[in-house]
Amino acid sequence: MTQYRDRIPLPPPDAQRTNMTCHFCIVGCGYQVYKWPENREGGRAPDENALGLDFRKQLPALGIIMTPPMHNVVTDRDGSRHHIMILPDKECVVNQGLSSTRGGQMASVMFTGEGPSRQRLYYPMLFTGDDWVETNWDQALQVYAGVTKRILDSGGPEQIAFDAFDHGGAGGGFENTWGSGKLMFSAIQTPLVRIHNRPAYNSECHATRDMGIGELNNSYEDSELADTLFYIGANGYETQTNYFLAHALPNMTGKNLDKKKQWFPGESVAPAKVIFVDPRRSLTISVAEHLAGKDNVLHLAIAPGTDTALFNGLMTYVVDQDWHHERFIRDHTSGFEEALTANRMSLADCSRITGVPEADIVKAAEWAYKPKASRHYPRTMHGYEKGIIWGNDNYRIQSALVDLVLTTENVGRRGTGVVRMGGHQEGYARPPYPGGRPARYVDQEIIEGRGKMLTVWATNPFQSTLNAEQFREAVYRRSAIVRDVIGKARGASATDLADLIFDAVENRGGLFVVNIDLYRTKLSDAAHLLLPATHPGEMNLTAMNGERRMRLSERFMDPPGEAKPDCLIAAEIANTLKALYEHQGNTEMAARFAGFDWTTEEDAFNDGFRKPEGIDSQGGPTGDLATYDRLRVMGTNGVQLPIKAFKDGKLVGTEMLYTDYRFDTKDGRAHFQPAPWNGLPGTVETQRKKHRFWVNNGRTNHIWQTAYHDRHLPFRRERFPMSPLEMNPDDAKSLGIVSGDIVELHNDYGSAFAMAYLEPDIAPGQSFMMFGYDNGVVGDVVTDWTDRNLVPYYKGTWADIRKVGTMKDYKRTVSFKRRRFLSA
Repeated sequence: MTQYRDRIPLPPPDAQRTNMTCHFCIVGCGYQVYKWPENREGGRAPDENALGLDFRKQLPALGIIMTPPMHNVVTDRDGSRHHIMILPDKECVVNQGLSSTRGGQMASVMFTGEGPSRQRLYYPMLFTGDDWVETNWDQALQVYAGVTKRILDSGGPEQIAFDAFDHGGAGGGFENTWGSGKLMFSAIQTPLVRIHNRPAYNSECHATRDMGIGELNNSYEDSELADTLFYIGANGYETQTNYFLAHALPNMTGKNLDKKKQWFPGESVAPAKVIFVDPRRSLTISVAEHLAGKDNVLHLAIAPGTDTALFNGLMTYVVDQDWHHERFIRDHTSGFEEALTANRMSLADCSRITGVPEADIVKAAEWAYKPKASRHYPRTMHGYEKGIIWGNDNYRIQSALVDLVLTTENVGRRGTGVVRMGGHQEGYARPPYPGGRPARYVDQEIIEGRGKMLTVWATNPFQSTLNAEQFREAVYRRSAIVRDVIGKARGASATDLADLIFDAVENRGGLFVVNIDLYRTKLSDAAHLLLPATHPGEMNLTAMNGERRMRLSERFMDPPGEAKPDCLIAAEIANTLKALYEHQGNTEMAARFAGFDWTTEEDAFNDGFRKPEGIDSQGGPTGDLATYDRLRVMGTNGVQLPIKAFKDGKLVGTEMLYTDYRFDTKDGRAHFQPAPWNGLPGTVETQRKKHRFWVNNGRTNHIWQTAYHDRHLPFRRERFPMSPLEMNPDDAKSLGIVSGDIVELHNDYGSAFAMAYLEPDIAPGQSFMMFGYDNGVVGDVVTDWTDRNLVPYYKGTWADIRKVGTMKDYKRTVSFKRRRFLSA
């Protein structure tokens, strides 16, 4: 079992201190980084340590959160060794000094050259046929650019595919999305681009945007002010932990009633009621019941994929009760009558389809939309996430939700909002996508033999795409053709190697695969070239959280070897291609790769975010006001985008969007969209009829995304050696399965293996598997169905389950104690 230290050195008063935002979930908690020489440490007296605390006596509860994973020793490139300590910032309004299990481990994942971090990529690596060898950037870039140029000249940009990150935090922030986007869209000009968890370059919120509602439109403070919190397919405690604890929970328990009275004088106020829409009784529901009381929590345990029917039933009931906001609808929206006619659904039909009792549907409507005793309309904050984003017809399900929200004017007023709770932070700044809508279905292009080069950039589709088994098989098969050619090359220069690879992809159906990442991943097994990237702490990086709060995470240490920020890797590629075209005398093509003369990540930030063409509505018309120096002054509280002004030495942001009722449409009105209930897609319905278990999937508190760091950390690997599959105990008993057994899920699309984890709160016939894990990939049994914009229905898959065997080691290191609180 993992062993832990029982002593932590204190930073001395003169320790270097820098700002950092947690680079994991979308909440973006603020932290302070302390760095000081290894051979020194601070004392226990308050004037002897940088924290100003008196460690000679017992500190008060939560006086500070400081644990061993928050400390490490790193080595910079000059050989000097330093302590680092990354502590939550009490002055940050986001987390208020709280630390999640993810953010609290940041120091432990920083590069040290020892322990888990030794697995990082140090230098570019080239596959030689039977082994990987480290090489230099010049050699790697000549191969990469050489193949790219040959494909561009022969077949054009549509033969060059990318699987790229599209977010902030660990995935890149504004600097890296701009650098990669400028390379892909302005220079190479390829439409064959997919997103880290989707098979095409699209939005997970096309519908809400078409209706004029950006998906991040309120502040976390609105969860403190709402009368009702409406969580839809969102597991807030596990996946946005400190948002839930610091902002939502005080409202549920009534600790902020005075604040609500001050905000809304004359209105009836009370502790917030909480409604959860989720087929699964999640840990979040259990925690809410435990702390707020069961009388204040309503769980609508809908049948899988029936959210659209629920929203339509609620909308119909609200209108029939005359609780809709006629003035708002008349003055600031369009299309209400058409949407109401299309969406109309009786309580009886809504209950029959969703499986939710009529009385609970009525209770939800009363809690969220019935005028209060003071005759004011209630303020309901609707938070949604992957449960509907990856649900049954993304476009229609979101249309139905926003129709309900617009009907009840729960946007643009404090204490309201219709917002995605989010997975990761955001940092979008890219030129326009050069393709149409819908974008190209890249997975299918690769499977069907199209595309000659695939760059997988800070993503891992082998673990996080739909129909993953078929996709992996196609990539392995096509990349093997190139691997065979490379293996037979002897004495080949970079130019020779580019010629050989091009011949393999042009004439033999091969696929040249490049992986840009922190570590070797499952995808790397199919790659030919690996390029090492950096992450927060090793570079300066800006991103915004779920309330559009933008911060600068400052560089405080060196990356391993010759790893580079993604934006500078993009610049190196572009500049190498520019030089190749200039040498050829092709000035027109050389000009496409101009404008990448960056030497720092700040250069990329200034080139992208601070220029109008590099930002969307979240940046606003005054994005040019944001500079590294100004953001550094704003500390861990940053500024909420869009930026309004720079005044009195501070950036002035926007707490909530649409308070002026001007929406993101040409006419400024919010647009209702008809969203009639249409059942399950035929592809999914076929699997439902053939197989016994619904395979739900999502995140857990302990593991972040594809476990790219976590799989190297003994504490987390021992806790989850394999993707857990929560099962109903009676279902498991009927199959002879007990906790810790290895099971196989299988259907028409593939099979996946998992570790059984018996959980009484899982309904019969249902199961829940961790998404994106490296040991047990749920995507292997997810169908290839997508909505009209190619957003996958990850939640919509059924499979049969069989016992494979028992792993004694799993039962030795894994706790099968129930993870949920037992409500009083």
